[in-house]
Amino acid sequence: MIELEGLTKRYGDKMAVNNLTCTVRPGIVTGFLGPNGAGKSTTMRMILGLDRPTAGDVRIDGKHYDQLKDPLTYIGALLEAKAWHPGRSAHNHLLCLAQSNGIPNSRVREVLDAVGLTAVAKKKTKGFSMMGMGQRLGIAGALLGDPRILMFDEPVNGLDPEGIHWIRNLMKSLAAQGRTVFVSSHLMSEMALTADHLVVIGQGRLLADTSMPEFIARNSRAYVRIRTPQRERLLDVLQQAGITAVQNGNGTLEVEGGKAEQIGELAARHQVVLHELSPQQASLEEAFMQLTAESVEYHAHAEAPPQERAQAQQQQWGADWRRS
Repeated sequence: MIELEGLTKRYGDKMAVNNLTCTVRPGIVTGFLGPNGAGKSTTMRMILGLDRPTAGDVRIDGKHYDQLKDPLTYIGALLEAKAWHPGRSAHNHLLCLAQSNGIPNSRVREVLDAVGLTAVAKKKTKGFSMMGMGQRLGIAGALLGDPRILMFDEPVNGLDPEGIHWIRNLMKSLAAQGRTVFVSSHLMSEMALTADHLVVIGQGRLLADTSMPEFIARNSRAYVRIRTPQRERLLDVLQQAGITAVQNGNGTLEVEGGKAEQIGELAARHQVVLHELSPQQASLEEAFMQLTAESVEYHAHAEAPPQERAQAQQQQWGADWRRS
């Protein structure tokens, strides 16, 4: 379990994390979301003792990170996939980590097999031909101590479709074993398939701490879409039942709320033909954009000339780099 209480981090006059309180619980995959500059990386660094909080507290199973003996056996983390010496082989990199944390050498072979790097285990990491290979090595390092807590920052970066499917199932299986899994990603489609619970921050402040279904329901509009060749008749039937339908220009009808079953039963009872009766719910991406609209620091302007857009992007990257 990871516990954050009033966690705050200030860099000069910049508030990176602002009084953040939440608990990352075992047995589920918790997604950590927020726009660029929201404070996600800073929060993860404070959890691992890489940055010292300005105020507040963060504990790992009731202890501060610097109180953990052999910390890799408590918490494994992937924050920077290329955090290794390029002159070392994948095997030697993991062996050094194992020996510094009291982990049996045999565990190195196990995690290399688990992440699919056995064939290149003796190869120097600077010779890795694909970014995905480095990402797999970083994940191997996180798994090395067989920890009860796993923390991943953008774990699917550089992975091919097979690798993305693998890491998704890995995180789910780790949570199913009762472990704490905390994962940050900008890929909303992937997070929607992986996370059970969401912690969302914006400009360093907590915006949401809730289950995936509740998050989408609270930050989106639910309605039922209907297509019928007997539109006027269906409108009369719905009106008599006290249901308001809105006509769209594309020939469909929309009814607010989750009333698909009731509408279907009414249509059947009155012999109204339906070509479509489908409940509609926003995607995680749409709900996220709705909640964080006022927390986004950088906005792209499609009307700007290409050169100005490039300059703005370079300024954003520079600001992101300085915060990290």
